[in-house]
Amino acid sequence: MAIVAPPQTPLTAPWATWMWLLAVGAGVAESVAGAIVAVGDGISMSALAAQLAVRTLVYGGLFVTIDRYFRRGVPWSRYLLAGLLGTVGLVSLVYEPVTWLAQNDLTHLDWSASFLMSAALRTIHLSALLAALILSFHPDTNRWFRR
Repeated sequence: MAIVAPPQTPLTAPWATWMWLLAVGAGVAESVAGAIVAVGDGISMSALAAQLAVRTLVYGGLFVTIDRYFRRGVPWSRYLLAGLLGTVGLVSLVYEPVTWLAQNDLTHLDWSASFLMSAALRTIHLSALLAALILSFHPDTNRWFRR
């Protein structure tokens, strides 16, 4: 009698999971930092609470999708994450900097601590998102999702 072992998870799958989680975590950190700046700028608390409530639902849903489904190799989760974060998320990450660059030049940069923190978080967020996309559709990960 032959014993069939379950297929071994390729390294690309857990790394993709960690990169998706890092991207979501960086998004949460950006939201917190943005909320702190918004409070300092005098935004109304009701508007801030509404925005944070929506972000909490979105990030919570993404975390559950990554942890419960993607990490276990459920095929639809890969396409959902790539579709949502790989398109809408990517556009939202690059739209503001590209728009700013189209209207200004680099001599207008404000080298404040909040700018540097925002730039660092955005860089981590974007890098993790791109790495997650690449790793999610690596040939080894493709075979694992089809098992």
